Amino acid sequence: MTWRMPAETHPHERSWMAFPVAGQTLGDTGAEREECYAAWTAVGRAIAEFEPLTMVVDPSEAARARDLLGSGVELLEAPLDEFWMRDFGPSFVLDPERPGVLGAVDWIFNGWGDHEWSDWAKAAEIARVIAGRTGAELVSSTLVNEGGGIHVDGEGTVLLTETVQLDPRRNRYADKARVEAEMLRTIGATTPIWLPRGLTRDYDEFGTNGHVDIVATFPSPGHVLLHEQRDPAHPDHEVSREIRAVLAGARDAAGRALEIVELPAPTQIRDEEGLVDWSYVNHYVLNGGVIACGFGDEKSDAEARAILADAYPGREVVTVDARAIFARGGGIHCITQQQPALVPVGAHAGA
Repeated sequence: MTWRMPAETHPHERSWMAFPVAGQTLGDTGAEREECYAAWTAVGRAIAEFEPLTMVVDPSEAARARDLLGSGVELLEAPLDEFWMRDFGPSFVLDPERPGVLGAVDWIFNGWGDHEWSDWAKAAEIARVIAGRTGAELVSSTLVNEGGGIHVDGEGTVLLTETVQLDPRRNRYADKARVEAEMLRTIGATTPIWLPRGLTRDYDEFGTNGHVDIVATFPSPGHVLLHEQRDPAHPDHEVSREIRAVLAGARDAAGRALEIVELPAPTQIRDEEGLVDWSYVNHYVLNGGVIACGFGDEKSDAEARAILADAYPGREVVTVDARAIFARGGGIHCITQQQPALVPVGAHAGA
């Protein structure tokens, strides 16, 4: 059996998210909590304009979720302690030899390295809950990994980060060979491209230690969208250059050199917590559209929309304010997960 994780541009059956619940991420004040609910709701409503969305919701938040999301979003009640669906949810895969079969990779989730602050025991069960709901075959992994820690082109290439999959708090005894073997077994990745690190803020106390989905992604095979920090006063200026050099020397599963397109960061480089990691790379591609991160910077947001529209021809690019999400440690891609449609791998969904 050969599983293959399709590209995000592959047609979707639906999208998955998780609704906020009381805990570290939600916020300490009433205003912070309302801000969190509003941000997740805005993303959910935007997705529902393009394709079906199922929102996993803790029973304690079911009434609020229904009130905020309305009848256009399906709710699935299950115990939650976190709500970053990309990271603890399943990575869906297809079997090219069995066109009607859906697989769901259940990575081990330990709260981005089992930190003192992380609550993850309930979230770690959600991949199996969703696999059961969708009728997917469970692909149980021995690797501690998160969906935000990988990006694929759908043809066998995967982007990884040395500080994530080789993080001793995640995989104490792993080396690149073991990680690569597991990527081949679970998602059909034949060609790994290892990036040395992620963005600077992602190494703060509440960061992921370098998730790739805020740094680089494949809009199509042979092409990479790369976060570009233009301001030399920000350490990510040098990080972007370092990662670009790695990508420029890489080859994908088809043996191609990668065409790199920069997605410039917003001009604001600080918030009340310090240096930001605001990134337009952390967008979500879905049937007929792209949900892009917005940062209240009209010029930069518009520039990002134009680049994304060129990268994903035939799709409508919609901007949703992502500042409240980034303040909690991630972006729009981090809170979403695609379920691919059961059509041949390599198919693409346009407008």
